[in-house]
Amino acid sequence: MIQTIIIDGLAFTLPMFIMAIGGIFSEKSGITNLALEGLQGFGAFIGALIAVLLMQVTGASSQVPYYVSFLAAAVGGMLYALVHVVLCIKFKANQVISGVVVNILAMALTSFLTKRLNGALFGQTSNKFVLGTSVRFTVPVLSKIPILGAVFTNVYPFEVLIIIIAVVMWYVLYQTPYGMHLRACGDNPHAADAAGIDVNRVRTIAVMLSGGLSAIAGMSYAYSVTASFSPSIYLGIGYLSIAALIFGNWSILPTLGACLIFGFARSGGQALIQQLGMPSTYNDLVRILPYVLTLFLLVFFSKHNNSPRALGEIYDKGKR
Repeated sequence: MIQTIIIDGLAFTLPMFIMAIGGIFSEKSGITNLALEGLQGFGAFIGALIAVLLMQVTGASSQVPYYVSFLAAAVGGMLYALVHVVLCIKFKANQVISGVVVNILAMALTSFLTKRLNGALFGQTSNKFVLGTSVRFTVPVLSKIPILGAVFTNVYPFEVLIIIIAVVMWYVLYQTPYGMHLRACGDNPHAADAAGIDVNRVRTIAVMLSGGLSAIAGMSYAYSVTASFSPSIYLGIGYLSIAALIFGNWSILPTLGACLIFGFARSGGQALIQQLGMPSTYNDLVRILPYVLTLFLLVFFSKHNNSPRALGEIYDKGKR
């Protein structure tokens, strides 16, 4: 049971974590990003579309569509993030409202396009692109370690990819000039501008990165939780990611801890239901556990958080 909780918990946690890192980059630059859910969904739509088209050529057994879909999703998510960029930076719209608009637009647009493309390309009326579940692998020696061996058992390839990307993003944020500029733009954009930093450029890159990382998370869930792309890809995980980064005080490692809490709450609840032999209908009840935890964590701990000082403020170069 513990092994199952760890395996399923990590498969749910790591995509949420990489999405939260995208949110950290955006909000550390000063742009409030409630659009993670929409960026996840639209990016996954692009990746899934490319995957099903490639499967017609390479066959369902080929791994080429799998890996290409993640790249396509990341590009699609970054391009779709430009909607949030244009609204918030170009037109100086309210960033919270912009995020909500991006989410609603993504859900409606991808649902419509999935049905239309299925009809035009495959002669089907389905509202989903069927992908199947990802292959998994087990590390021979390490998987035999008691309890911790579960970390190396039935691992999705995207979990390894996410860990690598997370390390790179940590390095970029804390060890590079761009990361320093990004944090400066989120704390004092006018001072950053006076120092010669192009604030709008830094913020644009940050929001686009959040789109790419969210899309990778979306493809991960498409190949694991849902086994397809459909409107069900919008599982509310984008909002969980936002809660995790807030609880993690906009820092990468504490955010990972918050994601682990949410992920293991979900997998632990499902394992408990199976252990007790309860009907599968109770799975829906279990899915609310991460959100209940989110509510309590934010109520009791959010007052101690220190968000970037210029978060959500519209930057106007002419005002100092």
